Amino acid sequence: MPVPDPSAVPAAYDWRDEVYALPGGLELHFGGRLESVEIAYRLAGAQGAPVVAALGGISAGRDVFSLQPGAAGWWQGVVGPGRALDTDRFRVLGVDFLGGSHRTTGPAVGATFPSISAFDQAQVLAALMDHLSLERLHASVGASYGGMVTLALAQAHPGRIRHAVVLSAAHRTHPMSTAWRSVQRAIVRYALGHGEGARGLTLARALAMATYRSAREFEERFPGPAETGPEGFRFPVEAYLMARGASYAAHYRPEAFVCLSESIDLHRVDPARIRVPTTLLAVQEDQLVPLADMRELRDRHGGNCSLTEISSLYGHDAFLKETEVLRDLLARALD
Repeated sequence: MPVPDPSAVPAAYDWRDEVYALPGGLELHFGGRLESVEIAYRLAGAQGAPVVAALGGISAGRDVFSLQPGAAGWWQGVVGPGRALDTDRFRVLGVDFLGGSHRTTGPAVGATFPSISAFDQAQVLAALMDHLSLERLHASVGASYGGMVTLALAQAHPGRIRHAVVLSAAHRTHPMSTAWRSVQRAIVRYALGHGEGARGLTLARALAMATYRSAREFEERFPGPAETGPEGFRFPVEAYLMARGASYAAHYRPEAFVCLSESIDLHRVDPARIRVPTTLLAVQEDQLVPLADMRELRDRHGGNCSLTEISSLYGHDAFLKETEVLRDLLARALD
């Protein structure tokens, strides 16, 4: 992950991109222990400004936004100078998830790794805050898996966060979503057993992409006929999904995908125990997080909780695309 040219970083900005060795190891929520844990993080934004954690899906990491010309973080359209999460007003904390494929401790190639909970991610985040001498986050803004981690942080460490902003994540994982992901993990495990981990991850990610977006988007983007080839007919949507899967498999480890995909399906928090003020965003076309689950989270929440419902062509991926919606939502939540 490249360090920006110092000339690209405003003089009034903090920019810390470091790896912190957690002293004493980590006791895990589902049992077991990691004796050695390294946490990769980036803290960037206006010096002395309130800190907001920005947490995304399982493949997201500390590279939330970039100031380097031609480069982009995973949430580039939302985070940065003058954007919805304005780094001229806030410092943004991004982390590489435990058990993932980036710099934070995770499964090695061909190795097993213990089951990881969103509560473990929250514990890591709290330990990182201690290291940074941060008593409390101004907010944690979490989308998809990052929303689950934000909810776990709000339940387990309520004194460490002023406001929780949760996008397309509920208090539990829906069984239908678990059904899709279970098949994805089975594909990857089978492929790993036959020395074809990258191929298995390509297929699993292709299947996952079909669940991230809406049926309406696919209908509009891929109406064309199939084309013939050496292996038979190939459909436009098929070509798109396989290309996205191959791109993902080129830079993400299959073992890490299995670990954090499982972590999603193990996710459970008790809404009644969450009393941190919370802002929720739900998407009507989200195939993975049904509106009913988001409404149940709101209704059972133990404190002040509001829910905004939107319609988006992008389904579960709306948090990556609906920048103006997020600008309004974050303005209300962070102010």
